[in-house]
Amino acid sequence: MLDGVMLLWFILTSISVVFVAVDIRKTPESKVLKWGFILLTLYTGPFGAFLYVLGCREPLAGLHERFVAVRWRQVLGSTMHCVAGDGVGILVGAVIGSVLSLAMLADIALEYVLGFGFGWTIFQALFMKDTAGGSYPRALYNTFIPELLSMNCLMAAMVPVASIAKANVPGSESPLSAAFWFIMSMALLAGFIAAYPMNWWLVSNHLKHGMMTVRPKKSNSDQGKEDQGHKMDMGSGEPGHGGMDSSPVSTFKILQMTVLSFAIFAVGIGIALAFNG
Repeated sequence: MLDGVMLLWFILTSISVVFVAVDIRKTPESKVLKWGFILLTLYTGPFGAFLYVLGCREPLAGLHERFVAVRWRQVLGSTMHCVAGDGVGILVGAVIGSVLSLAMLADIALEYVLGFGFGWTIFQALFMKDTAGGSYPRALYNTFIPELLSMNCLMAAMVPVASIAKANVPGSESPLSAAFWFIMSMALLAGFIAAYPMNWWLVSNHLKHGMMTVRPKKSNSDQGKEDQGHKMDMGSGEPGHGGMDSSPVSTFKILQMTVLSFAIFAVGIGIALAFNG
């Protein structure tokens, strides 16, 4: 039964990734978010393709700015950006942990460090440094807390889903098995869902950006319209609004949410330990 489900999943995932990779080329979105949707679809199969169509694909020519300006789509872009970047490091950590036969807590630590490291330093700060005036150090500063809060919630759901599933599916500990990748896909999908509420708070408080619209440059007048649309579609995450120094939310509130995110993460680890103890 499980083998049939996994076969269907991988077939649908292959079709979904091809569709998104081809179709997104004509979507007026930033390159990093385009790659983000491709990666998300690689992780979450048809769910990723569905979210791309529902949340980013331009419904009619010239409507992308208004289409993605809706808050829930802004949050979708923010959450997707987090999961896409962190997911690369997490999967690498999961493979290394499996090869080295690490204990569960050591494996979680490795996945966390690699996931956060890649997501923060590359997918967030490096790829989005233009929103910080082109300064990479400033981009690192602006994105540290938002990435931390989102990552904690992502891992809070991933850890119990992956650990419990692997403990109950024979052979799934090996990255050479299809079950390993199926379980990691389900875990990343659960992580996406868990990270969405935190990203809603982050976007609402100008701590993270959402979707963007990037159109080819044509003329000075067209460029002015494009810039205006770009500001519009960013919603609550305009360029330059990506760190504690530019958000109206207080430092104390950010500290509270940081503690909450670690508490949520701890609950996730606790559930995993309880089921694997």
